[in-house]
Amino acid sequence: MRQFSSLLNGLARSLRGKNSENDDGREAAEAMAKDAKRNDLILRSSGSVNVDGSNNFASVFSKRGRKGVNQDCAIVWEEFGCQADMLFCGIFDGHGPWGHFVAKKVRESMPSSLLCNWQQTLAQASLDPDSDLESDKKHQRFHIWKHSYLKTCAAVDHELEQQRKIDSFYSGTTALTIVRQGDLIYVANIGDSRAVLATTSDDGDLVPVQLTVDFKPNLPQEAERIIQCKGRVFCLHDEPGVHRVWLPDEESPGLAMSRAFGDYCIKDYGLISVPEVTQRHITSRDQFVVLATDGVWDVVSNQEAIRIVSSTPDKAKTAKRLVEFAVQAWKKKRKGIAVDDISAICLFFHSSPLE
Repeated sequence: MRQFSSLLNGLARSLRGKNSENDDGREAAEAMAKDAKRNDLILRSSGSVNVDGSNNFASVFSKRGRKGVNQDCAIVWEEFGCQADMLFCGIFDGHGPWGHFVAKKVRESMPSSLLCNWQQTLAQASLDPDSDLESDKKHQRFHIWKHSYLKTCAAVDHELEQQRKIDSFYSGTTALTIVRQGDLIYVANIGDSRAVLATTSDDGDLVPVQLTVDFKPNLPQEAERIIQCKGRVFCLHDEPGVHRVWLPDEESPGLAMSRAFGDYCIKDYGLISVPEVTQRHITSRDQFVVLATDGVWDVVSNQEAIRIVSSTPDKAKTAKRLVEFAVQAWKKKRKGIAVDDISAICLFFHSSPLE
């Protein structure tokens, strides 16, 4: 812990000394991303990441549905920000005519922006070196990450609106991301993708713990905000149970989530791009976390998901096996409905590829 405090305070002092501006910080973060890509520390396609000496192992898989181009995308960045004990991963589910471009743009800009804002927040509010309480330091670190995420998501959404080459007026994307820093994970969620942790119970059983809320329009706090902003929430007659967000006087755009990047046609009517940010301390009982788009969770339960992942001998193939199971479940449970794009990341905390 002393080493972590020294890192934070040292980084804060160096940033203060350079009087770093936001643009300079963003350029430095983007340079780190390019170096990480060259060193095979970043994965942006289906595959796996396992860096020598790392406690992390990540499996990624994405499958195009029957609706056209695959609008899902993902990223895993080991040694995030050149820190050996840090990892960033995220999954993005685009929607609308330009959804695949929006999702990829957010995937490209969010990690570097977050890294820049995290460094700047450390410079402004480094951990108190005189504090001996572990709980105080944990609380401070969480608020540093939460502030960094809130600032990042606001900036990314603003930048997206200014993009001339991408039309985000009727298109957008969800974003579910995790930062692992030592034995802590920070989870930030915008939209209806979901993160589920697999942990060992007192009885020795592997049980799921849902780490995120599916931000659907019919959630009471979400519906209240939308209605207060003059937006509407209702289901179409041929989609009972599927609540969507609509403009005050038009049956458009009909979004099935209440938070997203982009979708500026309805941003004044209750849709927001504010993430819910939470943290969890990882112990020896916690085995892995699954991040997946709603195409998985529409047809696969949390318990089924962790059972499928835990029963796959080759960890490099866990995400693929989960996605393929979801595709088959979709065909059985949702006959007549085109299979959605389906993507997953399986992040293991203490394991090698094969056991």
